[in-house]
Amino acid sequence: MDIKIKRRHGVSFFACDHPAWAGAAHGFSTRLGGISPAPWDSLNLGANRGDTRDNVRENFRRFCAAVGTDPAALVKNHQIHSNLVRPVTHADRMDDPADPGLFEADGLITDEPGLCLTIFSGDCIPILLYDPRRRCIAAAHAGWRGTAAGIAARAAEKMVEDYGCHPADILAAIGPGIGPCCFETHIDVPDGLRSGLGTQAEDFIRPLPGGEKYQVDLKGANQRWLEQAGLLPEHIALCSACTACGLDTFWSHRIQGQVRGSMAAMIQLL
Repeated sequence: MDIKIKRRHGVSFFACDHPAWAGAAHGFSTRLGGISPAPWDSLNLGANRGDTRDNVRENFRRFCAAVGTDPAALVKNHQIHSNLVRPVTHADRMDDPADPGLFEADGLITDEPGLCLTIFSGDCIPILLYDPRRRCIAAAHAGWRGTAAGIAARAAEKMVEDYGCHPADILAAIGPGIGPCCFETHIDVPDGLRSGLGTQAEDFIRPLPGGEKYQVDLKGANQRWLEQAGLLPEHIALCSACTACGLDTFWSHRIQGQVRGSMAAMIQLL
């Protein structure tokens, strides 16, 4: 399965185009196709970045129209870099796309059609999960702390434990995020991965000359977590795009700091 860039109604986004995903509208946004001025230009979907509510509302309308989701049925979270996955229902739907998420969680899960799960990123790894047999979806935000804590695996496990999914039926899409080419860290990040993945973490840690810094592959680590949760490798699609390398297409917290917009990933059962 591949994740490819698409363009609809002037909005560029990434999505998995395999037919197995046909029952779940989904997409990973870029910064292209919105109306926000600098420094949020142009498809800013972050409600707390300093952009106007009107801009964020219109940007969501455009992104949802491109992806095929419903801007009147968004569920958002307040991300805390954890492995907390929250089941949601239509009672959690946002009244206004321009409102920020309130409840603390880094994963959302539901089996209710028409509900649009929405998470945010600006280098962190966005992950979407879909079981076409059980008709269940999840979305997870995986920064390095969430990756170390296994947020991707926890989301898949919740699909199995709480919704009766079978791991072999679950499809996963790991979206654009910072790549090992640009994610240089001190020892705290490798040690965090080791605390979660044990010796398997070494596959995603590369010491740099001098011995004080490391390159870390967060996408690969999240893929390993999903495989540990029982997902089939051929059911996991991984986007190679690095947000820090592609500032013409993405925002990067690591490069730009707080003066930027936010990307979103969303998924909705049709």
